Amino acid sequence: MSDLPQIAQKFMLDFLVELLNTPSPTGFTNHAITLVSKTLKQFPQLELTATRKGALVAQWPGESNHTPRGLTAHVDTLGATVKEIQGNGRLKLTNIGGFAWNTVEGEGVTVFTQDEDEVRGALLLANASSHVHAAKVHTTERNADVMEVRLDAKTSSADETRALGIEVGDFVAFDPRVEVNNGFIRSRHLDDKACVANIVAAVKALTDAGLTPSQNVTLHFSNYEEVGHGASVGFPEDMAELLTVDMAALGDGQTSDEFHATLCVKDSGGPYHYSLNQRMRQLAEAHSIPHKIDIYPYYGSDGEAYWRAGGDVAVSLIGPGVDASHNYERTHMDALVATTNWIIAYLLS
Repeated sequence: MSDLPQIAQKFMLDFLVELLNTPSPTGFTNHAITLVSKTLKQFPQLELTATRKGALVAQWPGESNHTPRGLTAHVDTLGATVKEIQGNGRLKLTNIGGFAWNTVEGEGVTVFTQDEDEVRGALLLANASSHVHAAKVHTTERNADVMEVRLDAKTSSADETRALGIEVGDFVAFDPRVEVNNGFIRSRHLDDKACVANIVAAVKALTDAGLTPSQNVTLHFSNYEEVGHGASVGFPEDMAELLTVDMAALGDGQTSDEFHATLCVKDSGGPYHYSLNQRMRQLAEAHSIPHKIDIYPYYGSDGEAYWRAGGDVAVSLIGPGVDASHNYERTHMDALVATTNWIIAYLLS
């Protein structure tokens, strides 16, 4: 792929790791948005603004404004909020986003108080001791009613927990547990922070090469995707195309893997735009970008959120293959590089 500008892979990976380690459950994304904004400020050609609901938008002048384009990826992640402070001082949660409770059992968590003090703990099954409750531990179906946060604080009552500053409605973030091994990145919340890193790395690659996108571009970093309305607003009215960058889902019956970028032609919301999909395939083939074509059975994207809000644009969806989506996820640098090159090829086309 020597015909495309070189990607600063260390920059991309370092930024991704820092972003993964920045908690941002939907509704509590200000720190992640600030990090993305700070990183993008090194590129003076971008004009940064924020939407009223907190998304970050960057306008990037291109060589033409004939068919303005948009790219979107989301910084918000799965998480929870405090639903109840129990009499024993432990917390019951209500989920943010579509995860299964068994996938976060035993995970370390941070509770953010209204003053943004941080209280550590772990999410466990109530009565979690196998030496006391063996039958329940093995047979209980995990759901919000039977899970609780055990706080790392001396508390055995609701009053003692409230004295820590914790109240109903406080945000709870799951530990990402980021590790980088042999080219693999293993972490929670690669959905969709990996793709935020892809877009930022594409901006740097073009900037370092002294290149300009062929069309005016709006970069949109949304903050409510996991609850379905992230990129429903924040784009200029004259935008003609929107490339959504979000993870590819792996599993039985899927073509996607951790080493390729994927073009999703249909998900649970229906098919994406045929002509734009065809162009994306042609770009991947022309630039020898390792890619797959796939369909996701239980999936929605920010591109569809914009369509449902009335956006009259062509929409496509690409992204790196991510194993164990909405669980303890993993991808590979090969997929991140392929996705970034695909973005670059699109911007220059």
